[in-house]
Amino acid sequence: MYYTLGEASKATGMSKAALSRAIKNGTISAEKQPDGSFKIDPAELHRVYPPVAEKQVNDAMRATLGNGHGNGELQAKLDAATQRLAELKDEIADMREDRDRWRSAAERLLLTVQRPVAEPVVQEPPPTKRRWRLWGGG
Repeated sequence: MYYTLGEASKATGMSKAALSRAIKNGTISAEKQPDGSFKIDPAELHRVYPPVAEKQVNDAMRATLGNGHGNGELQAKLDAATQRLAELKDEIADMREDRDRWRSAAERLLLTVQRPVAEPVVQEPPPTKRRWRLWGGG
């Protein structure tokens, strides 16, 4: 199902003239019919311009946030979340320090447990070959 220019106008809440300019500028693509009307693919249209229902919700959200109603509450929630985040980061840093101290203590303990008691090793010198020389040259 394709939109005509009028249907596209109703679907997006934009004027026909604005949509016609968008087609001429290449912002949206449309197929011109032999009678001069446009055939607009809904997916192509809504790729650029949101449907009316979605646009109304977005406009309502902007109006609510933009006129000051609810901003104080949102700011308070944001401040509380930011403060909690800072507290959690501090707790994580403390836990990491504790972990590092425990790890180094465990490594020291492990080294003392694994160290064998050194027994003196007595090694006899290797046997040497002696060549006997006879006195008298030989």
